Amino acid sequence: MSVTSASAARSPEPAGTGVVDEAAFTALVAPLRRELHAHCYRMLGSVHDADDALQDTLLRAWRGLPGFAGRGSLRSWLYTVATRVCLDAVAGRARRALPVDLGPASDRAVPDNHPDQDVAWLGPYPDAGLAAAPLAPDARYEQREAVELAFVAAVQHLPGNQRAALLLFDVLGYSAAEIADLMGASVTAVNSALARARRVLAERLPATTQQRTLRALGDARLREVVDRYVTALQDGDAAALVALLTEDVTWSMPPMPHWYRGIEAVLDFARSAPLGPCGSWRHLSTGANGQLAVAAYLRREASGPYLPWSIDVLTLRDERITGITSFVGAAYLAAFGLPATLPPDPASG
Repeated sequence: MSVTSASAARSPEPAGTGVVDEAAFTALVAPLRRELHAHCYRMLGSVHDADDALQDTLLRAWRGLPGFAGRGSLRSWLYTVATRVCLDAVAGRARRALPVDLGPASDRAVPDNHPDQDVAWLGPYPDAGLAAAPLAPDARYEQREAVELAFVAAVQHLPGNQRAALLLFDVLGYSAAEIADLMGASVTAVNSALARARRVLAERLPATTQQRTLRALGDARLREVVDRYVTALQDGDAAALVALLTEDVTWSMPPMPHWYRGIEAVLDFARSAPLGPCGSWRHLSTGANGQLAVAAYLRREASGPYLPWSIDVLTLRDERITGITSFVGAAYLAAFGLPATLPPDPASG
């Protein structure tokens, strides 16, 4: 069963008979694939894991469709299957994390900040196909708010039942009774899990979402922020970069475990690596986790193509950058559908 992207939409109801033909089933569920994939990402914190979970969901649903026989909503049934698949995946494994979850910030650049492959790292999520509106009238969060890095990172701190209850209620707009039926629990248990999950999120989420900040700034000012960030990195201009940052800015680069907080530490790191002797850079503007983002390409040699390096997700406070999360790895850029290489600048040959 292939998993392809489609725009999020409400699914038509089945005609009351079991549809077991794969082509017919694929067409039936196509409008829901994108939102189901985003749900799996929120639950699991990884595009790769979300791909696998959606694949498993659609396979289980196709096999079980004759038993469904059009009773109730196809959308709700698919979310039931997807949530159970994700709960199975969450059980007994380490939660996805960012470097800020693992230890204190480093005061100075760490020269041996090598990738830590023993950590299950949180990954970025491509914006393509995500709408701004809530998925249901009663949902507390817009679709883009519910994939912001701070939100998804906070959700990873919840046990599976709390994670599912919160996402189903506050993001998807299901009632406590519907969630209880979906999870095979009591309404009291669902309400308790939801209350505990909200307390955790209240402690971990910033007061203002990125969506509110982005709307307040407007497209022209956002383009200016991205352009200035890209220019500062490509020119190796530390002063221009500092002018964009808040005093308490953070910079992390998963899968590298060390991270930095504050202008001095970030500048020391930037001078030693991204603005230092690594090579030359090119960047493409993109969108990740409902936030400003750029794809970074690095060329270490004097000539030749630029190779994929990272997806940099920018967190803003007003017009300044208060967080840079650079997800390092060519696989991230491939998941965003970005080019495998960029050609050298014409002037450099």
